[in-house]
Amino acid sequence: MPPASQNLSIGVDFGTSNTVVAIADSEGRVEALTFAHGGKDLKVFVTALCFWDERHGNGLRTQVEGGPWAIEQFLDGLSAHRFIQSFKSFAASQSFQETRIFRERYRFEDLLSAFLRTLARHGGDRIDFSARNVVIGRPVQFAGSHPDDALAMSRYRTAFSKLGAKHAHYVYEPVGAAFFYARQLEHDATVLVADFGGGTSDFSVMRFSRSGGVLRAEPLGHSGIGIAGDAFDYRIVDQVVSPRLGKGGSYRSMDKILSIPNHYYANFARWNQLAMMKGSGDLKELRELARVALDPEPLEKFIDIVEYDLGFALYRAVSSAKVALSSQDETEFRFKAEGVDIRASIARRDFETWIAGDVVRIAETVDQALANAGVAAGEIEKVFLTGGTSFVPAIRNLFVDRFGEERLTSADQFESIAYGLALIGQANEPARWAVGGH
Repeated sequence: MPPASQNLSIGVDFGTSNTVVAIADSEGRVEALTFAHGGKDLKVFVTALCFWDERHGNGLRTQVEGGPWAIEQFLDGLSAHRFIQSFKSFAASQSFQETRIFRERYRFEDLLSAFLRTLARHGGDRIDFSARNVVIGRPVQFAGSHPDDALAMSRYRTAFSKLGAKHAHYVYEPVGAAFFYARQLEHDATVLVADFGGGTSDFSVMRFSRSGGVLRAEPLGHSGIGIAGDAFDYRIVDQVVSPRLGKGGSYRSMDKILSIPNHYYANFARWNQLAMMKGSGDLKELRELARVALDPEPLEKFIDIVEYDLGFALYRAVSSAKVALSSQDETEFRFKAEGVDIRASIARRDFETWIAGDVVRIAETVDQALANAGVAAGEIEKVFLTGGTSFVPAIRNLFVDRFGEERLTSADQFESIAYGLALIGQANEPARWAVGGH
């Protein structure tokens, strides 16, 4: 890690699923901050929060943890808790004003600042948000059906300012990845950067040149869409898991045979939403449905997943299956816990059918980035892919078809954006890389 005495800059890639912090020095050396947890040094900090109550004297005091410590607290389940995951997806939502956690109300900026405090606490004195050069990533387009960009950025600035980052620069995430990649360029080039996160897929067309040894860049066009890795996971859940938990089944009501409502299965879009079913009344309704279902066993498995907080383990199994399909034509999905046993063979061709609509929309967004830049596909000299979803064959083939295999390159799926953001903090006039020049 660059020595503390150097003039350091901090890059923060606040992601839907994971957050990465990188530190760069004036010599161009850059490393990701590591977090010691469970005997491992982790370079990613899971974007999650867990709140719980502890008794202090005659009253209760709310405690909060973030990252892998939040998941640990949630899985321990030793006290009443509230677990929040992937809250970045609400940043640009006007309909999300606040959520109540025990006795307090939390706005989005309150959740983000609470998360950043846990990150800073576990990161130690290496994270100084009051430093002069703090560069924070943001998506080209925030997630949601009608995202309010100005609202999201106001919330970002409020939250980061609470931690001291009052003069931070906000840079498009794919621009951070592009800056990291551009250090490898030996000649001037027009580059398309494709950044696939958990919640959004973002694309930037950049023109890089060197003059007097100084790297210069001109952003030509950007585009983004709220479809990425989480959406692909949900396709597997919807096609493989939910039907084995009662989706599509029937129940008897009076003299009628009715379909089990699908809305219960929408909770699988985020694994932590399953745990929230306990307090929403959904679990009670599921038990009543199981008593009158024509085939109650699948619903009983669903109930067990909720009761025993198996959502996290289930999604790990789903994610493993998706990763396996990137290198195999077929994989065996297997989830077994607390008496719930789900197994199924998944063929890559079926998975690609399930995500076909998503891939089409991603392809249209790539085309939009090129159109915004006024650049034809043939004028792109390099395509830089980053993010785990870039390894999905259907996604990679999209870029091969448009640009050719020889023009594609990739880097570390988690760290390249944070590295680039930290390096921008060491650049001359880092503000010119920022969205809106600030």
